[in-house]
Amino acid sequence: MAETRKSVEDVKNLPVGEKFSSVGVVLDIHEKKDKNGKSYWTVSLMDKTGSMDAKIWGNTQWWDFREGVKSEIKDPASSTLVGNLKGSSIGVMGQVSEFRGKNQYNFNQVFLVDQEKEEYRPESFVQTSPVDVKELERRFDLLVDRCSGDVRSFMEELFSKDGDLWKKFRVMPAAVSHHHAYVHGLLEHSVTVTELALSMAEAIEGQARPDRSLVVAGGLLHDLGKLEAYVLNPGPGMTVEGTVIDHIALGYSRFEALAERYGLDRTVRTALGHILLSHHGLREYGSPVLPATPEALVVSAADELDFKLFCWGDSVSQLEGGVEPEDSISDLNYSAQRRFWKWRPDGERS
Repeated sequence: MAETRKSVEDVKNLPVGEKFSSVGVVLDIHEKKDKNGKSYWTVSLMDKTGSMDAKIWGNTQWWDFREGVKSEIKDPASSTLVGNLKGSSIGVMGQVSEFRGKNQYNFNQVFLVDQEKEEYRPESFVQTSPVDVKELERRFDLLVDRCSGDVRSFMEELFSKDGDLWKKFRVMPAAVSHHHAYVHGLLEHSVTVTELALSMAEAIEGQARPDRSLVVAGGLLHDLGKLEAYVLNPGPGMTVEGTVIDHIALGYSRFEALAERYGLDRTVRTALGHILLSHHGLREYGSPVLPATPEALVVSAADELDFKLFCWGDSVSQLEGGVEPEDSISDLNYSAQRRFWKWRPDGERS
């Protein structure tokens, strides 16, 4: 392995033609065939600074470095070692190229490493929320305190700090790739969405004034299904249920069971269930119903806003910060289906 390893974040900031070496955990890997029937692989590699998608072509050299001595893997396509890399740490050497106007990362050498060795333990490469988890927990508790009556009692029981649900909720990712795809991502996203929704609810007067307890509970519960849709192994991944049923249906089913066991009032239960089912805002985005209450409308709007703001930050962080206007426009963000502008009111682009 090369001595000057670069983080994923560093690699993504390299210019075309630059070579690099790095170490990370494999989030996903798929073997494919080129037009000549030769195997190549698409791989997603993560470390604590982020993740990147790369190509491993058929002429890449594969090395078994698990005993500290390089031995070449002659036929990686038929190797059981290569076929089971998801969730394992690997070392790579590669080069940045350009494909259709975008940077592409090619791994020219891949090293299988000892997963028990301290510097290669898979969990040590998993990205975590940039917000301290204790701070997120504090903000979560303050939000629950804004609830009242049976809704507050239900939320306190549901998210008891000694309970299995809370222990899982605080560590899970909010996605596999689109946004908050890291440890504590679900907690960070849920807290931010709820704070945004509550701010909107407090600004609304008159007949449409939302019930704050329902807004808070709905915001914190809106992605409940992601506890079953995603998994950390050790990086973010999707379960079979998450793939074929989706987190909205999973979350509603779980909420109904929990509300029934608690004995939550039927009207409150329906109002909260509606928020879970409608929070994606549109049927084509996966919601079986459209938001039909003030509470559902503000939670859905807050969810969409937090997602897009995350996409903005992720996109502009990859800009090199030049002084020309075109240097402040990001590449197309496929999740948000737009390019983002890095302009800030203070004139700084960094």
